[in-house]
Amino acid sequence: MNAETLLNQGLAELGIDLPADARTKLLDYAALIAKWNKVYNLTAIRNADEIVTLHLLDSLTVLPHVEVDRIADIGAGAGLPGIVLAIARPDLQVHTVDTVQKKVTFMRQAKIDLGLKNLESHHVRVEHWQAETRFPAVISRAFSDMADFVRLTEHLVADSGHWLAMKGVYPHEEIAQLPPAVRLREAIALRLPGAADTHRHLIVLERS
Repeated sequence: MNAETLLNQGLAELGIDLPADARTKLLDYAALIAKWNKVYNLTAIRNADEIVTLHLLDSLTVLPHVEVDRIADIGAGAGLPGIVLAIARPDLQVHTVDTVQKKVTFMRQAKIDLGLKNLESHHVRVEHWQAETRFPAVISRAFSDMADFVRLTEHLVADSGHWLAMKGVYPHEEIAQLPPAVRLREAIALRLPGAADTHRHLIVLERS
């Protein structure tokens, strides 16, 4: 199955309808990842089909739950899920943050190549990053520990804002170890098209 068919089938399974230009940009973005991966080792996933399933569609599973106009993607790596969200929602202002220069260089080039006026990428340690305005939501699929995610990004989240943690299996222990100032708002089980045996959850946290 080619990448376009895989993407279109996945979108249909997710119930997400994107215009043709957004679908083209997503496929162009997947091609950019594959191209840069040969030199820069952006991601361990190199197979074209797996890039569509495990990167693009995985990022798109959270799209219906991003109900804000500004978001920061922390530890974005190659821009996941941030760049995917920026493509799917041109009205969403997306800021991606990573400590690895080559990954930020890639994201900035992707912004140019894909014409993403709603994307800004920052090369900085997140705990040192001072955004001009705090965010209604921050998201990450990079953090192995949610308590660390909250601690390092607390200064970036607006008082009424929330955290979106993309996780695999339901993280019982991590939730139990959250600081008292933060509580679980919602845990959403996600279904990843093309990977029926893969567990995915979106954990929504807010201030207590």
